[in-house]
Amino acid sequence: MGAEQVLKDALRDVGWQATRKLATIPSTAGVPDPEPLSLPGRGETVVVDIGPRHAPAVLLLHSVATTGLLTWYPVLERLSVNYRVVVFDQRWHGQGIRSHEFSLTDCADDAVAVADALGIDRFLVAGYSMGGMIGQIAAHRAPDRVSGLVLCATASNFRRGVRQRIALDVFGRTLHLLRDQAQIGLVPGEPRRERLARLEDHRWALEEFRSTSPWAIAVALDEIGRFDSTPWLHTLDVPAAVVVTTRDGFIASSHQRTLARRIAGAATYEVPAGHTACVFAAGQFVPAVMAACTSVHAAIADQQEPEPQAGTA
Repeated sequence: MGAEQVLKDALRDVGWQATRKLATIPSTAGVPDPEPLSLPGRGETVVVDIGPRHAPAVLLLHSVATTGLLTWYPVLERLSVNYRVVVFDQRWHGQGIRSHEFSLTDCADDAVAVADALGIDRFLVAGYSMGGMIGQIAAHRAPDRVSGLVLCATASNFRRGVRQRIALDVFGRTLHLLRDQAQIGLVPGEPRRERLARLEDHRWALEEFRSTSPWAIAVALDEIGRFDSTPWLHTLDVPAAVVVTTRDGFIASSHQRTLARRIAGAATYEVPAGHTACVFAAGQFVPAVMAACTSVHAAIADQQEPEPQAGTA
């Protein structure tokens, strides 16, 4: 595939840029404020920890160039009904850990450290894009802690080359579009109250987006380009589900489906949207994530059922 076509595919993924009206994103009303969390020996991040404390824990790992809340805020309300939901900023992103080096392995260890700091023993990991890669590493490095995986819009490796080179351009265009729409945001005939509320939603998203520096994004993308879990992915013995974004111009849907095939017993849920589905196609993405978490949790529960003893009815 030539560079021009790849660029077209990636820009098509940010399809909301083509419209002249303000793109619709889920309301940010009620999004909880993150709290500082110190990770001994590692640094400080911010975390949102909601839902019943006795419920199964789900750690949400976010995409590159975003924050925990920007990736996952549309799903928080529904997911936190039946789960203890934890979302935090990865290192070098948002208000995450500031360190001399960045690696996906360190990010995976950070996730376990967050669970330690919150007193969580076993947890399901749901990861989006880069977060899905970090989730795979966490399950590989800490199999006694990660009880299940929900991997969204991600893959077992990221083909280096032209896709990586255009990624910053795509994110840059996205940032400019958010900025321009937050400044204009006029939709003919729309009531003023609704228009102002949507402007606030976009301004919040823009601030979250701006909280990660272009340098940090570049370094993270380079790490993503080196990621390859294929040598050990088949060894993961954990219930898993893969949410495939079928119109993804950044991580091809074929790579996402290959990821699912490489994990024994992984369920697959498909969302007809691009790489920004977590926010810009939330109406389709959120139900898929809910279904994926439900199926993985059911599989975890089945594993924990005691085997009947010999001679019992």
